[in-house]
Amino acid sequence: MEPNITYQVNEEGYYGEFGGAYIPEILYAPVENLRKEYLSIIQDPQFQKEYNELLKDYVGRPSPLYEAKRLSDRYGCKIYLKREDLNHTGAHKINNTIGQILLARRMGKTRIIAETGAGQHGVATATVCALMNMDCVVYMGATDVERQKLNVRKMEMLGARVCPVVSGNKTLKDATNEAIRDWCCHPADTHYIIGSTVGPHPYPDLVARLQSIISKEIKSQLLEKEGRNYPDYLIACVGGGSNAAGSMYEYLDDPRVQLVLAEAAGKGVDSGESAATIHLGTTGIIHGAKTLLMQNADGQIEEPYSISAGLDYPGIGPMHAHLAKSRRSEVLAVDDDEALQAAVELTRLEGIIPALESAHALGVFRKKSFLPDDVVVLCLSGRGDKDMETYIQYTQKL
Repeated sequence: MEPNITYQVNEEGYYGEFGGAYIPEILYAPVENLRKEYLSIIQDPQFQKEYNELLKDYVGRPSPLYEAKRLSDRYGCKIYLKREDLNHTGAHKINNTIGQILLARRMGKTRIIAETGAGQHGVATATVCALMNMDCVVYMGATDVERQKLNVRKMEMLGARVCPVVSGNKTLKDATNEAIRDWCCHPADTHYIIGSTVGPHPYPDLVARLQSIISKEIKSQLLEKEGRNYPDYLIACVGGGSNAAGSMYEYLDDPRVQLVLAEAAGKGVDSGESAATIHLGTTGIIHGAKTLLMQNADGQIEEPYSISAGLDYPGIGPMHAHLAKSRRSEVLAVDDDEALQAAVELTRLEGIIPALESAHALGVFRKKSFLPDDVVVLCLSGRGDKDMETYIQYTQKL
């Protein structure tokens, strides 16, 4: 890496050639207002005090950095799991939703909307809306509503209105489309809590900053456990990319740390049923940002497929598009079967049932070789409660 090169967003809202804000005119005012205010609000000492107190006392942070000794023995290196699965609501998503609802409240918004795929972001949004007494509408593809019934029931119990989306592939892309349409109809009183590092600037940077608590904790925890504050490798799954952005944020410009991303290959990268956006994508615009996306020669978005609802997205956050294109990150495609095998392996070796999304990151271990002295940190972004039906079907075949 050349000196003075940064992989952070620039003042225009771009990561290299990716990013920006490509939005309908009706959303210009709320997006521009957010762009002007988000940094001053989230860096304000009172905001930071309230945010950090909620992370500690409500979410349960810091999340542990757990040395997975049996998994380490299996793969011949020292593996630490950053246990985001132990957060309140069972995933990293709550780090972002707490920050964004505090931001929305300070900006005078009274209504919250969100999109969700696997349901974890929807649950996290419904949770903070209950906490802050705000109206909450969550858009979720009808396919995902069916395969993530437990999370739908949680959102409803928390007081949110879940709107099934029946257009397109009825998954995350379509839920996002509907959320944006809603926002266009209610720009004055509504804040859209985007769940990942996607969307128009400043959302990718805002979400990455709120999730950066993950890598801040990794630094202090590694210093305590290893006598140095950086790993040799950082591994995370990417759909939109927020858990990856959060776990890598403090290390983006640190050449000592190799960044490894796992994206969902579905039934195989070349099968026609995949969500391996970085492998298959070309430059285009989706949901307000210029990034890599799966599209045909006419620029029509191609429907992604993954067994994991949270990775079933035809685009990727602009930060990750830039990290991959500049070769700062290594991107591996992990298919459905490899993810399921990795999930069972972690469960049997460590007694931890991971979310299907996190299982894709765990699939990296069978694809890469590590040295005995390598310190590897993997972001275990969520727990597997929501995926038990899928796991039961898979393990019954073993």
